[in-house]
Amino acid sequence: MARWLALIRHGDDPPDDRVVTFAVRNGFVPRILKPFRGEALGRPDADLAGTVIYGGPFEVYREDDFPFLHDEARWIGDCMAAGVPVLGLCQGAQQIARLHGAHVGPPESGVQEFGCYRITPTAAAGDFLTAPLWAPERHFHGFDLPDGAVHLAESALYPHQAFRIGTRTYALQFHPEVTIEGFRRWQAAATATYGKPGVQSPAEQDALIHAHDRAQADWFYDFLGRLFGRG
Repeated sequence: MARWLALIRHGDDPPDDRVVTFAVRNGFVPRILKPFRGEALGRPDADLAGTVIYGGPFEVYREDDFPFLHDEARWIGDCMAAGVPVLGLCQGAQQIARLHGAHVGPPESGVQEFGCYRITPTAAAGDFLTAPLWAPERHFHGFDLPDGAVHLAESALYPHQAFRIGTRTYALQFHPEVTIEGFRRWQAAATATYGKPGVQSPAEQDALIHAHDRAQADWFYDFLGRLFGRG
């Protein structure tokens, strides 16, 4: 039986992101699961190669308003306990941070990141990121670092862009999974926050996304291969 990746989604966008592409190219079965639509998460099994918790519109500290977040937190904890590789992206990263006791919420400055931003490795980044990387972002919440987490990356506006817990759990505030087509959907959405502090103009977004898309894709596919291996 082929090994599979559990892809926890918080929206109904087409499955055209780079995690799905990586899975198909490398022999994994990508299974998209949507607890926000009422789908229950089971327990990690022997064929589970890893899980990705995607971004989304749900404030992670409102579990009582969005009860499915309790099940997702339980799933993340189960996977970590079983030694299953875990990757959180944006909201998913915030969920990992909150599960481990760190504060999550909007910064007092009110600054947001919507566009393509320079991600810089910290001194502790190691082979996670060896040089600055430009990557898509769309968020107005951030997270503090959980106790014991290794701080991996930062940006000029949000100092906590990535951390690692142990050797198999990674949390990224940025969105290397997003393709140019996916970013176009963000730009066209009614929820696009143009004019807010920190948000780039559409013209600046277009220029930066096109200039850096290939490099971030190359980095991300390599990272996924090191985290999840090959199917």
